[in-house]
Amino acid sequence: MSLVELIARADERALAVGGLACLDRCLPLLGGDDEALRPLWASLADGSGWAGDLARARDLLGAGRPPGDEAALLVHRMLESAPAERTAGALRPWADACSAASLRVHRLLDPAAGDDVLRPDAGDTGGPDTGDAVGPSPLVAAELRRQAMVLELLADHGAQGLRRALEVTVEGRRVLRAVVSRRARNTVEAGARAAL
Repeated sequence: MSLVELIARADERALAVGGLACLDRCLPLLGGDDEALRPLWASLADGSGWAGDLARARDLLGAGRPPGDEAALLVHRMLESAPAERTAGALRPWADACSAASLRVHRLLDPAAGDDVLRPDAGDTGGPDTGDAVGPSPLVAAELRRQAMVLELLADHGAQGLRRALEVTVEGRRVLRAVVSRRARNTVEAGARAAL
């Protein structure tokens, strides 16, 4: 089933988890603590506190101060646009936007991405709309798999899928943190070389 179909069929909890997971995997770009979104995950498990936990996460992660970097700005918008109302109607457009934004972030950060244009409804988990058989870059392909896996876990296991969805998300966050660190090191080294 395609990513678009998974989002379209997702219930309220799966939509909230899908959007939150995308945001959480991209958290390194906001410079936030890895635990900054943990209360939101807890509210999805017990059904309470979403709006209050969302407001606290926005304060903690510096909402209202958009960064200049395109990738970080996309993540900032995911956080800012999260609905306080936890209903399927409010969450579906947010989850869809988070999916697209997270894929864009991964494409921007992946040096192997080239100029692929992503089309999340291609194939089983999405792929580039390039007109040929070339698939998405490795970082983007991994993000597509994680997004689909999170939604499938919630579809198959309901609330019991939350723990595994969080594990998948934490793994993705570690990968992106390493990419961001490597990118920062390369920028510093390039600046040092230019100064010589």
